[in-house]
Amino acid sequence: MATTRPQLVVPFRGERFATAESPSRLIAPPYDVITPPERARLAAADTHNIVHLILPEATSGEDRYARAAELLATWRGDGVLAADAAPAVYVLAQEYQAPGDGGEWRTRTGMFAALAAEPYETGRVRPHERTHASPKADRLALLRATRTSLEAIFLLAPDPDGALLAGLRQVTATPPAARAGLAGVRMKLWVVGGEEASRLAALASRAPLYIADGHHRYETAVAYALEMPQADRVLSFMVSAADPGLTVLPTHRVIFAPGRNMAQLVTRWRRWFDVGRVAPCADRVERLAELGRRGATACLVALPDGDDLSLVLRADAPLAEVQHLGKSPAVRALDVAIVEALVVQEILSAGSSTPTLTYTPDVRAAFEAVRNGNATSAVLLNPTKVEQVLAVADAGDVMPPKSTYFVPKVPSGLVLRPL
Repeated sequence: MATTRPQLVVPFRGERFATAESPSRLIAPPYDVITPPERARLAAADTHNIVHLILPEATSGEDRYARAAELLATWRGDGVLAADAAPAVYVLAQEYQAPGDGGEWRTRTGMFAALAAEPYETGRVRPHERTHASPKADRLALLRATRTSLEAIFLLAPDPDGALLAGLRQVTATPPAARAGLAGVRMKLWVVGGEEASRLAALASRAPLYIADGHHRYETAVAYALEMPQADRVLSFMVSAADPGLTVLPTHRVIFAPGRNMAQLVTRWRRWFDVGRVAPCADRVERLAELGRRGATACLVALPDGDDLSLVLRADAPLAEVQHLGKSPAVRALDVAIVEALVVQEILSAGSSTPTLTYTPDVRAAFEAVRNGNATSAVLLNPTKVEQVLAVADAGDVMPPKSTYFVPKVPSGLVLRPL
């Protein structure tokens, strides 16, 4: 007999900060993009900022996860947090300036709802990244202590007919329940209950959903659901893949690898790429974007002397010979996979000194790191397309590390989900 699975996405009774003021001082970016200085700034901004829970600190000998649970219980007891009276979905519109796009303002609209926490084998939630044990152990310890979804998984809904996007936009034509700002992003939040909440949840449940951000948190929620069957759903934020406000940035590779013979590297690269020099007066960012618009796999290699290189994949490049490029055609076609295998790894493996590799979505910061001597080179990429993310997930494959950087980040603290 076939087993009927519960609906993938449903409304839930959210828990929100019970403040008459804007929650701007109480919210934070996701835990994994918060630097120690930013954590300190957020914590100092308000004693009830969500960062105290998602990145708890404790005195010597104190369990920091237990500390987060104690704080959460205190906030609830003091009325700082209050649960909504009925199940709802929470629609969020984020207005932001798109990086590298002349400061154009865009709006991305999505909704917070409760997602079934189930193994990937069901095929209803699809990943594109490989996860690591340490972050999952950290998040599981926090989840066990607080028994609350403190942060949302970020998901993409295929939405081929645009019905979910249209439904969300209809909500945003009404007055919002709250407004907030974070890191230059202007936000409005709507609480939607009743039949409209059920309709939006059903629209999001029509097809498999794809994890954009939060793979570690989702897998942690699945693991916790095995321990606590009643905790079988996780707080999630879903956006229509048809939303024109959906932006993906590339994550550029910044490398410190002294002693590399660039002439030898260029000779090796010529087997795969047409290698050129970027004119000193040329706009590097625009040059890279132009190559991407032509449909070419391309990258720029920034060098300390400013004599930067452009690498454009040759039509006759023998990619079939590259075994470590990826197992599926979906991955093997990615710019980031090709550049990672044939450019970044070539730099890292050349020479005898031990290299250091860091990542940044900020192209200007990558150039500055090279020009001021903090790095010996940087490899600049074009962004991965949303449809490529979905194709890799459908193929059951994973992308190279740091292949996508979705902006803006989904804020933590606008709504929580007690389990």
